[in-house]
This record gives sequence, C-alpha cells and structure tokens, in this order.
Amino acid sequence: MTHPPAHGHVPSRAADRLRKDCTEIELIWIEKRLEHWIRFGRIASERIVSRKTRIVSFRPDAIVAFVRWSANDFGTVHSRIDILRAVRPGESYTTAPFVRPGGELLLSIQGWPKVRKVLETIDSIEAEGLDACDVAPEHWRHAHNRLSAGEPARAYTAERHQAWLKRKALGQ
Repeated sequence: MTHPPAHGHVPSRAADRLRKDCTEIELIWIEKRLEHWIRFGRIASERIVSRKTRIVSFRPDAIVAFVRWSANDFGTVHSRIDILRAVRPGESYTTAPFVRPGGELLLSIQGWPKVRKVLETIDSIEAEGLDACDVAPEHWRHAHNRLSAGEPARAYTAERHQAWLKRKALGQ
C-alpha cells in the first residue's frame, strides 16, 4: 500500500513525467565549507530536501552552469564549474557529481583561477545583453579548450550570437 507524502501533496502524473525527463542537480550550502550553486540556467522545478540541500531540475536541451566549491580551515580545497546541456531521455551523457543522470559536458574547469576566468567570461556575455543560457554550445567548448590550455577565450559578441541563431534556425 502506498501512502501520500507526509506534507499531503500527491505529485501529478505530469510532474512525475517532467521529473523523469529532466536533469536534476543537487545544490548544497554549508556556509564557508561547501557550496553548490547554479550560475545560470532556466530551472524547471525545485525540491527542498533540507535547510541546506535542494534539488533543481532542468528540461532537456537546457544549458546550465553548475559551480562547486569546498574549503577547510586553511582555505579553498576544491572549485569547479561545469557547463552542460541537459540531455533528452535515451541520449548518451557524461556523468558528473551531483548531476542526475548527467549531461553533455560543454565546459568543465577546475581550480579557482580558471573558474574565476569562466565566471568573468559569463559576466562579459551578460554585459553584451545576452543570456548565457542561449549561447552557442560551440562557444562553451571553445572556452573550455582555451582556458584549459591557459589561453584566453575568444569573446562571444552579439554578432557571433546572431550567426549562431541563424545556423540554429537552419537546423545546423
């Protein structure tokens, strides 16, 4: 026999289907110790697990930036940013910690100096008046390759974005 959840809300079939099709990311916030946050991405739904943990869901094809940071008494231990595309059911994907089932990794950078460069890249895109969620996936791959090699990424301009939108409209 199944019982409704303790809070009395019974999820609808539509909500179950949405959750099944979505990519979920677990966000954790333990002040000055462990922080997981979304830098950009269109959240489809959110579940609060505890005061320190929540799970956010993204629809297939959504582009999202997921930042993870941890520290100990002596300072930062780990920092990482992943920019990924939420996959459709049945698509292949790369697994990533705290991401279920996983996603198509467009950029994955570790180490605070490089993570900071990615955050500055996102800031410069937004300064152009563009939404980072809509940037061409190829740009994030380019940024990953350049920053991994210690080189600056090419700027993503409104002109480049218009070219991407035209290619996308043509289905390329």
